[in-house]
Amino acid sequence: MALARSRRDSGMNYWPGFVDALSTLVLSIIFLLTVFMVAQFYLSQEVAGKDTALARLNAQIARLSDLLSLERTGKAGLEDEIAQLRASLTAAEGERERLRGAAEGAQNGSDAGKAEAGRLNSQLDVEKAATTRALAQIEILNQQIGALRRQIAALETALGASEEKSKEAQLHIADLGQRLNVALAQRVQELSRYRSDFFGKLRDILGNRPDIRVVGDRFVFQSEVFFDSAQAALRPEGRAELDKLATALLELEKQIPPEINWVLRVDGHTDTRALSPTSPFKSNWDLSAARAISVVQYLISKGVPPQRLVAAGFGEFQPIDAGTTDEAFSRNRRIELKLTEK
Repeated sequence: MALARSRRDSGMNYWPGFVDALSTLVLSIIFLLTVFMVAQFYLSQEVAGKDTALARLNAQIARLSDLLSLERTGKAGLEDEIAQLRASLTAAEGERERLRGAAEGAQNGSDAGKAEAGRLNSQLDVEKAATTRALAQIEILNQQIGALRRQIAALETALGASEEKSKEAQLHIADLGQRLNVALAQRVQELSRYRSDFFGKLRDILGNRPDIRVVGDRFVFQSEVFFDSAQAALRPEGRAELDKLATALLELEKQIPPEINWVLRVDGHTDTRALSPTSPFKSNWDLSAARAISVVQYLISKGVPPQRLVAAGFGEFQPIDAGTTDEAFSRNRRIELKLTEK
């Protein structure tokens, strides 16, 4: 009895130091994750805004390019029309000069010659007016094309600046993610060491028994520690083990800061064999859930806050041994305890 008491006292003396280390580690990880999530959100918003601006600028450039193409097409058409008008004007002027020379040579000639000369003069005046209008339109088009070119140049400058900012933001996100991954990797290594220390202290409290072992990040009890075959009522021996666990949890509840929302998850598991037709449980799933609830209810009766406990039943669907021997079935009938965040 003195030896057991000494082992328990030795196990409990390590507990405050572990809890402080675990609390500091969890707060550090939460802080890092919070900083990363906030930074990721604002950088994502910035990148999304830049992408939207880039799309809008590209659309504007496309529209302006289309307008410029139309203006160039219209200008080419007007230039062709002017060329034709100039050719007609040149021909008309030649004809008028010919008729004028003929009229003067005939000493003002006949009335028919005078009428033809007048008609040609009138046609020449119309063509001159049309040529003047076409030249004015070409000047307007030249001004519009110049304005469009200036707008396109400004948009391309803005687009280049926006793309540069977007690249800088993406590089910043990548750098932040890389630094966070390095920090988290360091924290995970520390957490693994603290978890090993914690499981070592818990084994000291519960005793070095073959039916209690550590699997990964869980403390595993064979169901026979707590329950008779196909039953969910706690055995007296199981209550004694849970008394030790409740003491440790109550001490833990005092040490962990209230802002850390931790829970002890109690998972019930069974083997694959069917229950007896006379069993009060409809399935292995019901049995596993009932056993987990029995453990949780007993811990609550010992003062563990209900909000720090979770009961879950997995039935036969999460085996740790795929064999079909009695030993494999025994390994799969278990209660697992995992300290985690809610």
